[in-house]
Amino acid sequence: MQAFRVEILASDHPFYSGDCYSLVIPTLNGMYGIHAHHSNMITAIVPGTLQYQIRENEPLEAAVSGGMAKVENGEVLILVDTAERPEEIDANRARRRADAAKEALLQKKSIQEYRAAQASLARALNRLRVKRQRPHHQ
Repeated sequence: MQAFRVEILASDHPFYSGDCYSLVIPTLNGMYGIHAHHSNMITAIVPGTLQYQIRENEPLEAAVSGGMAKVENGEVLILVDTAERPEEIDANRARRRADAAKEALLQKKSIQEYRAAQASLARALNRLRVKRQRPHHQ
């Protein structure tokens, strides 16, 4: 398998920059795989699990929020609001945020507040999903 250059940037920190053998991103149409020599493209990223390999046969995962991906001339740029490795996720905090978001959804406030609560719930549930997939990182 041939490596390609990838840069993953979260809004508050660089998450990863270097060679990558395989990258799978969550999109509106499902999981989308990227390998070396992929055609140029831009796509939206939705909250979900980003899967990547920086060494052959060693898959890694991260919980990501919304953002975008750009593939250009064999290089990939990922821009997301948040990106967290399983060992960085505080499961108790994510559960509290999920509970608070569920409560906010029940309050039936403005459409803007409702959508913000939906987004918060999606991020919290995604963090918990990624954390559960890697139980040895608790």
